[in-house]
Amino acid sequence: MIGPHHRIYACFFLFALSLGALLSRLPDLQTSLGLGESQLGLTLIGMSIGSLISLTLSSPLIARLGARVTAFLTVFGTAAIYALIPWLGSAEAVFAALFFAGLLAGALEINLNVEADRTEAQLGKRIMNRAHGFWSLGFFITALVGASVRQLGISIQLHTGLMLAVVIAIGLVMIFGMRNAPARAGEHGGEAGHFAFPNLGLLPLCLIGIAAFLVEGAGIDWSAIYMRDVFEVEPFIGGMGLTLFAFFMAAARLLIDPVVERFGPRTVAVTLLGLAAIGIVAVGLSPHPALALAGFSLMGIGCSAVYPLAVSAAAQRTDRPAAVNVAALGQVTFIVFFLAPPLLGFVAEYLGIRNSYLVCLPVVALGLLATRALGTKKQPEPPAGTAPEPATPLG
Repeated sequence: MIGPHHRIYACFFLFALSLGALLSRLPDLQTSLGLGESQLGLTLIGMSIGSLISLTLSSPLIARLGARVTAFLTVFGTAAIYALIPWLGSAEAVFAALFFAGLLAGALEINLNVEADRTEAQLGKRIMNRAHGFWSLGFFITALVGASVRQLGISIQLHTGLMLAVVIAIGLVMIFGMRNAPARAGEHGGEAGHFAFPNLGLLPLCLIGIAAFLVEGAGIDWSAIYMRDVFEVEPFIGGMGLTLFAFFMAAARLLIDPVVERFGPRTVAVTLLGLAAIGIVAVGLSPHPALALAGFSLMGIGCSAVYPLAVSAAAQRTDRPAAVNVAALGQVTFIVFFLAPPLLGFVAEYLGIRNSYLVCLPVVALGLLATRALGTKKQPEPPAGTAPEPATPLG
């Protein structure tokens, strides 16, 4: 039987499949458009702008459309745009396409995180990290496929087109039965409002999310180009940086919910950000490809559960509706994921690609200082007026 959590897992997974297919082919897209690192970064910023607008304005629309319609529009819409991009012949056209993809991605972020938070309260078990784990699992699979098809010389157009077909086939089955989960106990009952902006109480969670997403963006967006430029390895080995990063991120997210329930969010976040810092240093100073790949693996583990923990804390705040707090957090942190390519691209072009990783360390340090905002509560609270459902297998 397909449970509500399985449908959320599927949406995260499918979005990662389509986005990861495009990101794994960034070296090929860069070559076909004839762009330098900084120019490529400026092109990719279109998705950041679209995400910012969507995360600011889309909460009321999502509330009206509901979880299922929003999931259909955002999962299929982004996959279609990512498949279209390799056919576009100019950086300007790619920028415009990514802008529209960003609009959909921002709405997807709000919808899935709010539903995941409410569903884990409904089930009486944490699923937020596992839900984001399926995002990472999707990235791992698509990164492994991307490295293989690049080695085989398969075109980026065919690659992304086939991924679109996979997303549609699986998505039609998994999204159709999606339903809105009940609100948590004590959740703010007001309307979402027209705008979502961070407030002072949300600032520490934003810092935590920024640290996690900067590490994730550095690992996902630039790892293939880093391995090519620093070590001049063959395409398959070059793609292994992204593959290992995504694999260890996925494994940690899929397995860490019981660890959070035992040790609490704050302890887990401090440990993970410490591992991320070690991985960044290993990549930035590595004299050998093997050490760099180990560094990417540690970065994947280190940023794995940090953002999901911040999302859970934001959704459980009672000062505003959950959708507003999740949107406001995503407005700051999700955009960093897409701002990482242009920002790190400028650093790579003018200071060297190794330094583009080392500049992440101060941000990780700020994230560590902000982890007190996560608290130590270990179990999710049930929806208003209900008792937790009996625990069910969440695999």
